[in-house]
Formats: sequence, C-alpha cells, structure tokens
Amino acid sequence: MHVTPRTEEQQRISKEFAFPGDAESLASSRQAMMDFLTPYFSNEAQEIDFFLTLQEALANAVFHGCQNDPSKTIQCRIEIDPSAVVITIRDPGPGFDPYGATQATEEGTNLTTYGRGIFLMRSLMDEVNYLHRGTELHLRKLRAASA
Repeated sequence: MHVTPRTEEQQRISKEFAFPGDAESLASSRQAMMDFLTPYFSNEAQEIDFFLTLQEALANAVFHGCQNDPSKTIQCRIEIDPSAVVITIRDPGPGFDPYGATQATEEGTNLTTYGRGIFLMRSLMDEVNYLHRGTELHLRKLRAASA
C-alpha cells in the first residue's frame, strides 16, 4: 500500500480575521475565532484554555488598544500546523509595557489593577509574547502529538 505524503500546505492552515474595536463586537469576534479553532481541539480543556485566552486578549485589544471605538479595527490571524496553534492579535493602540503590567507577589497573586488577564493568558498558553510596544500579541499553544 502506497501512502502519499501530505504537502506542507495541507499541514498548515491559517485564517485572517478583522473585527471592530468595540465591546459590542467582542463576543461575536471571539466566537468567530473559536468556530475556526474548534475542529482542531484535542479535548474540552484545550477548548476552555483558548476560550479564556481569546476573551482576555480581545478584551485587552478592545478596551486598551481601541478604547472601545468601533471605527478602529483589531486584526487577528490563526495559524495551525501539526506542532502548534499560533494566534496573532494586533490593535491600533499606543501600546504599553507588558512586563510592567504583570507584577505578581511571591505567591503568584497579581495585585495590580491591570495585568491579571496577561497573567491568565501566560498560564494557559505555552508562549505569550508582545511586539511593537505591546500592540501585537503572539499566543502559541503546542498541540499534543497524535498517537
């Protein structure tokens, strides 16, 4: 029996999204991304991790990056390959210091007014990186190796 190897294109899947930067669009924006991602989840826990992470990431982009302004746009990209899911979220805001926003105590409790969402995302994803003065967020979650 001869099996044709999958091409690089078949192994990589990606999709671009653009959403209005207001709270009214937040739930539908998150749901559009979840609808795309759902077929690639290996279990319910992974689905919950992404749901919570997207909620925090998009809320930060809406409220901090776009100042809840529907005329501003949040750009998102999801890339899926056999090893990982990578999500990029960009907003038109002025940026911030993502490392100064997450000051935790030795016990791990975040006592700052802001930054709890960043702390949560870092606990749910394998990698959380900010670029361009904090206006671009890269989230990476490793995928379980198939048996």
